[in-house]
This record gives sequence, structure tokens and C-alpha cells, in this order.
Amino acid sequence: MNIPRTGGNNISGVPELPVPVHMDRTWLEQLDNRLSKGGPWGDWKLCQLAVQGEEASLVTSFDELQCLKHLNDLSPLPHQIDTARKVLFGMSGRAILADEVGLGKTIEAGLILKEYMIRGLVSKVLILVPASLVLQWVRELNSKFGIPAVAQKKAYSWHSDVVVASIDTAKRDPHRETLLEQEYDMLIIDEAHKLKNKKTTNYQFIQKLHKKYCLLLTATPVQNNLSELFNLITLLKPGQLGRQGDFAANYVVDKRQAKNSELLKTELAKVMIRNRRGEGPVNFTKRTVRNVSLQLSDEEQALYDGVTSFVKDQYKAAGGNLSSMLSLVTLQREVCSSRDAVFLTLVNLSKKIPDESPLTAKIWELVTAIKAIKANTKAEKTMELIQSMNDKVIVFTEYRATQEYLLQYFQKHGLSCVPYRGGMNRGKKDWMMDLFRGRAQVMIATEAGGEGINLQFCHHMINFDLPWNPMRVEQRIGRVHRLGQQNDVKIYNLSTTGTIEEHILNLLHEKINMFESVIGGLDVILERFEKKESLEKSLYKLFLESESDDEIRNKVSTLGQSLDHIKRQVEVDYVDVEPDPIVRKEEA
Repeated sequence: MNIPRTGGNNISGVPELPVPVHMDRTWLEQLDNRLSKGGPWGDWKLCQLAVQGEEASLVTSFDELQCLKHLNDLSPLPHQIDTARKVLFGMSGRAILADEVGLGKTIEAGLILKEYMIRGLVSKVLILVPASLVLQWVRELNSKFGIPAVAQKKAYSWHSDVVVASIDTAKRDPHRETLLEQEYDMLIIDEAHKLKNKKTTNYQFIQKLHKKYCLLLTATPVQNNLSELFNLITLLKPGQLGRQGDFAANYVVDKRQAKNSELLKTELAKVMIRNRRGEGPVNFTKRTVRNVSLQLSDEEQALYDGVTSFVKDQYKAAGGNLSSMLSLVTLQREVCSSRDAVFLTLVNLSKKIPDESPLTAKIWELVTAIKAIKANTKAEKTMELIQSMNDKVIVFTEYRATQEYLLQYFQKHGLSCVPYRGGMNRGKKDWMMDLFRGRAQVMIATEAGGEGINLQFCHHMINFDLPWNPMRVEQRIGRVHRLGQQNDVKIYNLSTTGTIEEHILNLLHEKINMFESVIGGLDVILERFEKKESLEKSLYKLFLESESDDEIRNKVSTLGQSLDHIKRQVEVDYVDVEPDPIVRKEEA
């Protein structure tokens, strides 16, 4: 379009000519293109999806958990969701999660942490756990909750947003000073009952950390002394139960007996949540236990008798002083495991005594007895069991030498197997676990490997040898019999007839029902029993001071009765002080 200019002549007096003006019409072409695709704002289907996305992000209720929409391969159980809600909306993010063993306290803590992060209330997080559980926590948070947690390895790791570390590392310099200088939105502590004594460096360190929200996880919040419970709650919420003198006057008759129980339960319900097995819809698979009794070969029996005689002679020579003969006590336990374990201890023992000592000749007599053994009765039976299962199985042994022997023995017979032990670094442990999950049929784990690993994909377990401490047996079983296990768990206990191992199995199986049911708070039972002497030491003395099998059997029976009495008392104590689950549900 030509628009003529007006206003006269130019400077030369010549009339001005019209100047052409061009207008940009590309917007009209773009509009035509959009109209031809269904509307001026783009594709209608995309528009609908955008609206749906906005609607999905709306919070319809303040009390609604937003994290449930953001979980990967995880469907929390009702009691776990209820616990998360209670901590968020009734406890202001400071709570003791005290579920019984195997009910998923880690999942509850993950739900709470995820919810606070989604709401923008938490970004800086410190998680302190036993060293053996560091990688497990990192894996769980990353895979199930999408929380970018990292394991503390170097000094710079402390500055990550979500860091998982062992409390023993964290409390040491120079790490301690680094952590005390930081402000944490949330602090999570697993196995928090280890903080029960306020005089320890652990307790004092945790007390000094700057934290807005705090979760303490423990299956045994009440142990030997009610003051320990007071210490935990004071660490969590200072002043919640008043001063220690007030607490003792209001709620304590003696160390383990509470008064004003209903009032104490009400106070505890403000800071502690305890879900128990059998109260809700949580169903654990069954346990099937098979005790496999074995008869040693003549050569193996000769070694056992020789070691037993040797150890008892040294015990009498030491005047009944066990502390001076710990290696010999170990020898007595090892002879029920493998000749390899015995041989290693004998060699180490021979290095500590002079050549002219009369003990040297006795040691070499035992070495000669070892050389006479051509087969391993236990290993042969274990091989037979594994082949009949045709499934994944974890074999537990207490001794590294036995583990090495079984690795070679199984591989020689065509079984795919991997080791797992405490001395491995984190990366190798992960590698062994991945191999067992994906390729190997057998994992051979030492006692140190019995803590902190989850093996729900495996439901066969063989106790190649039995610890003399029931707590270690429970830890072994807990690796496979836990939430997430889809199959009934089958436990095989090998024991050799006519040895101390037979009596230990009788104590664990017949006297305290170790295998058929999970004993919640077994560590509390043992701690009460061991006020004067450890259970293992009691068993050593019982064995070494008995003159016959019948005498051993009678003493083991008496020991079992004592443990059973304490177990019943612990159950009563828990009922007296823990929050009433019915009250808790109403409050939630």
C-alpha cells in the first residue's frame, strides 16, 4: 500500500513522491497454521494433558501424603503409612520409630524424609547408621524413594545434600568438627538404642548436632533401665519428660518397673510409635526348621575328642580362668566347624609358645589327627542338601577358614558360589550380592556378613555351624525372613552327635524356641541375663566343668529355663511402658 506524504516541497522545491510502506503479515500466516491444527493455542490433546498435569500437582488436603505418588517399585504397608502421617502431623518430625524387628522402620523413615523433601521443608540430611548398613540405606533411598543419598567416603562427601555414614566415623575428628558446624534439616539415626547412655561420646555428639527434625530408629527402646528411655526422649525432645529427677519421681518405682503407667504411655505416645507383629494386616511367611543330626567319622571324632581333652586340661591348669585361654576356647568351637579352622588356630598357637613347652608336643599330636581326616562329613551333607533344593541358598559359618574350604569344595563339585564377609570393602560386597542375586546358587557368609544384608530373594538357609550367642542366630535368620519375603523360609541346622554343638542346638531350639518364632528384643533378654557373665562364657564354663554328657544336658536345661523366664518378664515390661497401639491409631 502506498501512502502519499504531505507537507509541501523538499528543500530543492521539488514536490515529494509517495514512499511505499511494508507491513509484517507473518503473524497472520502463523495464526492460519495454528487454526488448521485445531485451535489458536496448539494441539488440543496436548492442552488437555497440560491441564491434567496441573490438576495432579494440586494438594487437595494438607494431611495427604504427597510422597506416595513419587515412589519407585514400592507399595508401603498400611502401618508404615500411618506411622509416617503420625510423625508428620502429630509429632512435628521428631519421633522414635520403635517397630518390632522386621516391620520396616527404614521404609517408614524413607516415607517421612521423602514427604518433607517434596514439601520443600528438608534439603540437608544426615543419616547415621552402623557401618554394615551404610550401603543398604543408600540403595534403599535411591532405588525405592528416588532420594539422591550418597555414602560418606571422603571429606567432601559431608557436604552432599543427603549423606549416609557410620556414627563411629562421624564422631571422630576431623569429621566431628565438620558436622557440628553444619545445620541439618533432618537427622536420622538407626540402631538408636546404642545412644541409651548419656555419658557416652555417641550421645554427647548427637546432642550437639544442629537438627530441625530428628528420627531415632530402634526395635528395643526400653532395655534394662527406664532412665535409658528418658535419655533417648531427652535427646529427641529436651524437656518432654521434665528433668531426670522429675521423671524418676513421677514414673519410676525401680530401674525396670514403672508407676503411673497410663500417664507414662500417654507421654510416650507423643514421641514414640511401636507397631508389633500380629497387630495389623502384616503377614510373615512361615518358617520350616530341620535339624540335621550328623555322625562324625572315626577320624573326625578322634580330632574332636583330642581337642576337647586338650582344652579341658588347659582349663584345669589355668585354675578355671577363662580369660587366659581365649584361643583354646575358640579351638573348642572350631572343632565343630572344620579341620581347616582348627589347623589355623593350632598353627597360630604354636607360634606363641616356646619349642620346649610340653604344649608343643600336644599341638603336633592334634595336627597329626587333622592330617588323618580324609573327608568332611558336614561339607558332604551340605552339598547333598543344596543339590536337593535346586534353588538359591545362603550357608552361614563363623569362621573364615571354613568359608574358604567350602568355597573350594563347592566349586570343585560344580556349584556356583560366592563369599560374603565383613572384611570386604563396600564395592566388593555389592559385587558379591549382585552375583548371588543374578548368577550364583550359593552364598557362603561369615558371621560379619550376617548383619545388614537383605536376602528376600533367597528362602533357604543352612547353619553350617552354630554360634554360641543366640543374637547372632537371630541376625542370620533376619537376613531372609523379613518383610518382602514371598516364600516360606526353610532353615537347616547341622549338628554333630556327641559334641557340644548338639547341646547348643538343644538350647536354641528346644529351650528358647529360637527358630520357629522371631524373638523381639532378644538383645534385651541377653543383656539382662548377662549382668554378671555373658551367655557364651556361661556355656564355656558349663562345658569345661562338666564330667559327662548328662551333666551338660542338665545344666543346659537350667540355663534355658533362666532365659525363658527373662523372656516372659521382658514381654511384661514392654506392655507396661510402650504406647497402647489402640490409643495410637485413634490419635493418628
